[in-house]
Amino acid sequence: MAGGSAPLTYNSEPRTLDPAALSNTWAHQAVLGNALYGTLIVNNADTLAIQYKMATDFSTTDGGRTFMLKLRPGLQFTDGTALDAAAVKFNWDRLRDPALASTSLRQAAQVASNDVVDATTLRVTMTSPSPHFPQNLLAGAMNWIASPTALQKGQAAFDAEPVGAGPFTLTKWMRQDVIELSKNTGYWDAPRPYLDSITLRAASDNAQRLNAVTTGAVDVAAETSWANLAKAEEAGFPTQTVPLGGGQFIGMNFRRAPFDDPRARRAVILAIDPESVNVAVYNGKGQVPATLFQKNSPYFTDIALPSPDKVEAQKLFDELAAEGKPVSFAFTTYPTPEAKATAESVQAQLSAFENVEAKIDVVDFAAATARTAAHDFDMTITSALIQDPDSGLWNAFHSTSRGNTIGVDDRELTAALDAGRVAEDPAARKEAYETVQNRLVALNPGIWYVRSSPSVITGKNVHGAQMYGLGSSLPEELWFQN
Repeated sequence: MAGGSAPLTYNSEPRTLDPAALSNTWAHQAVLGNALYGTLIVNNADTLAIQYKMATDFSTTDGGRTFMLKLRPGLQFTDGTALDAAAVKFNWDRLRDPALASTSLRQAAQVASNDVVDATTLRVTMTSPSPHFPQNLLAGAMNWIASPTALQKGQAAFDAEPVGAGPFTLTKWMRQDVIELSKNTGYWDAPRPYLDSITLRAASDNAQRLNAVTTGAVDVAAETSWANLAKAEEAGFPTQTVPLGGGQFIGMNFRRAPFDDPRARRAVILAIDPESVNVAVYNGKGQVPATLFQKNSPYFTDIALPSPDKVEAQKLFDELAAEGKPVSFAFTTYPTPEAKATAESVQAQLSAFENVEAKIDVVDFAAATARTAAHDFDMTITSALIQDPDSGLWNAFHSTSRGNTIGVDDRELTAALDAGRVAEDPAARKEAYETVQNRLVALNPGIWYVRSSPSVITGKNVHGAQMYGLGSSLPEELWFQN
């Protein structure tokens, strides 16, 4: 049934509505970005096949050296200006500017130049061949195009009246409270959106999110907690999860002491039991990775991630202390209950060892993001979320990647990531990613403690929940059934 208004929750309040500052993952502001700006492309979350929305093609004929982006003709922003190749170029060039400090720089920096061919065609030249780059684009703000005219008016003016070509437009934004959005009657993909309006509220507390759905206060909740998913399913509420390999890991900064010493990294990894973290954070309902890839992945190889060895951990802590380098560090964490519980579990487990000290530094989202980008941390929660392996693994661990926040710099790993990026033969790609798995086990970048859960929980009368990429929800597909 078309019509109606749906309250939704997402996980973190935006500091601005500029798409460059929004994160296109289920755990952040994906649904808001999709609502205001629409999407160029999406993928099938199970098969990873690219599906076109405002774009009609984004393909390469030269092994990923260049791509041609084709747009639907006649697309317009809500201010009446054209969403054309020049508008895409403006947005993509802007994202490549390090001064903007967008989290999507890790994708945009892979592009060397964007050149307008005609109104609906953009030629994209890559810094190096990347035939699987469309899968990268899905995980960031490159998929969201805002009006250049509106962006050039400055942040304050844009936040008051953000202009995109998405299925919804801003009605009201009360900071730290609610964002109200109304149907864009000129949306290119009519009769979508099916709803007349949606409201968005940030809810970082697990119990608050689950209670909001089960009591009917919210129709759709972006969910990060395996425990919440289990409780929702037990209560008969529909859930949907995008299957991912990799996951969240407790990353250690290779660039500075104590974790510039590989023995310190290995000691901490051997000291921490991820299953204990799972119990403390997710009531034992989380999926703890035993291998980097899931068994249903074509890149799966039975290469085990490290498991606890308390005796060996203590030997390494003692060895470092004898050299005058006892392991002491701060765990910088987001303010969410899950993140704080993860840090507290690590601290509690390490308290059973000698010659190691862990402090917890809780900071807000903006500060945590800024400190991670500046590499100003010892330990923090980060992730390598694997659909197509190039996007998640290259961005997280390649020596030149902007997303390599922990500072891994290993020649063999970098070469294998490059080989996996350019290989189009499945056997050659699997061989490259087998090397990647072996190197990551040897390098000990962090503690892999949970598969990520890009999920939504919906009310029992809500239909049409769809996600692409890293759990990015499409609000234009939602509808009610009485």
